[in-house]
Amino acid sequence: MSKKLNLAAAVAAAAAVFVSAPYASAAAGREHPKPVVTDVKTVAPFDWSAGEVPENITVNPDSTLTVSMLGSYAGKRPELVRVSADGRHRSVLVTGVLGDGFTGNTLGSDGTIYYNVWSKDASRAGVWKLPPGGHPSRLAALPADGLPNGLAIDPSGHILYVSDSYKGTIWAVPVAGGQARTWLTDQALAPVPTASIPIGVNGLRYHNGAVWVTNFNKSTLLRVPVTAAGKPGRIHQVIGGEVGIDDFNFLSSRSDIVFTALNTQNKVDVVYPNGKKVTVLTAADGLASPTATAVRGHELYITDASLAAPHHPQLQGGRINLAALQGS
Repeated sequence: MSKKLNLAAAVAAAAAVFVSAPYASAAAGREHPKPVVTDVKTVAPFDWSAGEVPENITVNPDSTLTVSMLGSYAGKRPELVRVSADGRHRSVLVTGVLGDGFTGNTLGSDGTIYYNVWSKDASRAGVWKLPPGGHPSRLAALPADGLPNGLAIDPSGHILYVSDSYKGTIWAVPVAGGQARTWLTDQALAPVPTASIPIGVNGLRYHNGAVWVTNFNKSTLLRVPVTAAGKPGRIHQVIGGEVGIDDFNFLSSRSDIVFTALNTQNKVDVVYPNGKKVTVLTAADGLASPTATAVRGHELYITDASLAAPHHPQLQGGRINLAALQGS
C-alpha cells in the first residue's frame, strides 16, 4: 500500500534456472526486448463508487483469489472479496466498518484467512482471522496510530509477520493468539519524515527462510533472514531505485525472481537475484496505481487501485513468458 492510505484518513515451481542466486547492486531498469508478460487483460473490473479499491491479493489452492478492498479511500466500507480465477464469480467474505481499511491478507494451511484492519479505533486495529465456515474475529491488537500493511505467515504456520508503515516496524503475531511483539525496528524500514506521504515498510512476504519487505519512501526491496531462533538477521538490500514500490511476489516458491508493483509509476518490474531490474508492464498495458502482484503457475495477477480519476479499479491478469524471462 502506498499513498492511498494517507487519504483514507483523508506458483507452482519454475525451471531450475530461476532458483536463487547471489545478490548484487541493482542495474538500471529498462524495458525488456521480448515481452515477459503477454495476453494482459482485465480479469475482474471493480466499482470505485462501492469502495472496491483493491489493495492486496492472495492466490488460494483452488485458484480463487482473495482481494482486500480499502473501502475508506472511496468513502465506503472495506471488504474482503473472493474472486474466481476467470473473474466471473465473486463473493464478499467480510465487510468492515466505515472509516477502516483492509490491507494485507494471507492464507493458513487450514484455510483460515488472516487480514489486517487499519483503524483509528483501538478496539479494531490489528490482525483478524476468518476460519473456514466461521466468523471474523481479531487475533491480535496493533497500535491504532500505526499502519498495518503487508502480511505473511511463516512456513510452520505459527507466526504472522506484519509490516507497520508508519512505525517502521515488523510485528510478529502468534497464530495461536496473544500479544503482538516487535520483531524488527530499523531505519531501513522507517518512513522519510519529510516525504509528502511518509510511508516506510510496505509490502511483506515470507520466502526462502527470510522476511522480504519493501520501503515505499526509500524505494527499496529488502531481505531479512530469519535465524534458527526466529530472530531477524542482518538486513540485505536486494535493490534500490524502485520508486513508488508497493507490494510484490515471487515467480515461484523456489525462485527469488520478484514481480514488483510500482504504485506511483504505473509499472511492474521484474527484479532478478543479481540485482538487475526490467520493466515488464506499464500504463500502456492498463496499469493504474498497481498495488500488488500474485503468481499462479505461469499466470501473473495485478491489483490496480486506480487512485487517479477517472477511477477504473481492476484485477488484471497476464501470462508469464518463461523463455523471455530467462533470456533477460
